[in-house]
Amino acid sequence: MPSWASGIAARPPSPAFPCCPAAPSEIAAASADSDHASSWNATSLAWPGIARATRRWLMETTTRQPGIRVPLIDEDQAQGRTAELYEEIKTVTGLPFVPDMFRLTSTNPRLLAVVLAGYGGVFGGDTLPRDIKELISAWTSKLNGCPYCVGTHSWFLSQFGGSDELLEAVSNANTAEELPVDERTMPLMQLVTKVSTGAYKITDADWEKAAAAGWSDAEMLEAVFCACLFAFINRLVDATGLGSSVDRSRIARLGDE
Repeated sequence: MPSWASGIAARPPSPAFPCCPAAPSEIAAASADSDHASSWNATSLAWPGIARATRRWLMETTTRQPGIRVPLIDEDQAQGRTAELYEEIKTVTGLPFVPDMFRLTSTNPRLLAVVLAGYGGVFGGDTLPRDIKELISAWTSKLNGCPYCVGTHSWFLSQFGGSDELLEAVSNANTAEELPVDERTMPLMQLVTKVSTGAYKITDADWEKAAAAGWSDAEMLEAVFCACLFAFINRLVDATGLGSSVDRSRIARLGDE
């Protein structure tokens, strides 16, 4: 199992707090306070008390950032499974902080684990070169109208050799043909472009064109999966308000330092 995925399925969620890693003592206290149960155990949940404890836990450990529609757990307040996942996120991203995109699902570790598994599945492997994966991520985000993610993955692309010309084209181009990439990369970018603009229109000819340029089935699968992953991530970022809450992500602002 890759290092980024260690522990994702290692521990089942608490039966009382499937979404929030509250302490057992707090759960027991909540149960004792419930009018609907005389005792608490794993199969007889004191739902009213549990709900009160959940609300109290969220109020104590989360913040509401202007413009973002969901609460976020700060790194120094993360507990249990969320804290474990936060450490894994920093390992797979190579960043000293947890990007806000991941924090969008921090109050539900099961969802956070799904986001991390998808992200780590793409960026934790070496089937495709990292610069190609970052190019696909940034370009897909452009096609999906998510400038927040364009900025984030343009910064990553710059760290893996992306030229200023390429970065500018990702932000301003309207078609894959306008991207300054080589003859081998162009058919792959045309393929992943169709994932965003009309996946049902992808034909065997599109796949065969990329294969003829020298891309293996494994590489094309990862490229398509990467584009699909960012179709999901872009919508998560925009639906929750993160994408419009700031001009640029914390990662994109690293380029200013």
